[in-house]
Amino acid sequence: MKLICYLSNGYPTIESSIEMAEIYSEAGCDIIEIDFPSADPYLESEMISGRMAKALENCSDFQKYMDGMVMAKKNNPDTSFILLSYENTIRQMGYKKFEKFCLEHEFKDLILVGLEDETIKNKLIEAGIRVSCYVQYYLDETEVESAIRSNGFVYLQAKPTKGYVNPDYPELKDCIQYLRSRGITRPIYCGVGIYQPEDVSMAKEAGADGVFVGSTVLKLHDDIPALTAKIKELKDEC
Repeated sequence: MKLICYLSNGYPTIESSIEMAEIYSEAGCDIIEIDFPSADPYLESEMISGRMAKALENCSDFQKYMDGMVMAKKNNPDTSFILLSYENTIRQMGYKKFEKFCLEHEFKDLILVGLEDETIKNKLIEAGIRVSCYVQYYLDETEVESAIRSNGFVYLQAKPTKGYVNPDYPELKDCIQYLRSRGITRPIYCGVGIYQPEDVSMAKEAGADGVFVGSTVLKLHDDIPALTAKIKELKDEC
């Protein structure tokens, strides 16, 4: 099972993010989720939105973020990358520039958030970029159908929000099996609620292809030995 760790791109600098990607990789991270900072990250936690604001304060040139991502990928050839971008960021940098960057440098897995409509999403899919779909634990049918139609991995909520459980599929393994029964053969990565090794083990036993870990690692940004130890601890459970 894959361990996916979130990296705040450009926080506090692009150069430090390139270095952090190497630390993640050497510690055992299989996939790095790396973001384009957004000027309006309205879906993010206070921690991540604050980091995005700080990154843009230090550098608002998206070409430099792209150059940094290319360098991070070059330095870590055995590590995969998933891009995260708000639609407002893609519009700001220019859709064609974003598409060209993804295709030229083989950044083909994307978490696209904050959609105004389906226009940009559909264009990216037509271009061959794999756009993920988020599915909540209770298996909202609209989200499930969207995941079936998409071409990217499924980002499945790992733990239910209180009161939001589908009685027919109460456990995570039931949710995963249901998505498979609907014809989804692409990877199913579980996130939201993955903090400790036991959470990773739970997702693995349920049949997940990977787990997203965010704040648990991000909070250790200034303590590299502890950060490295935590990634290794989580990876051991994969």
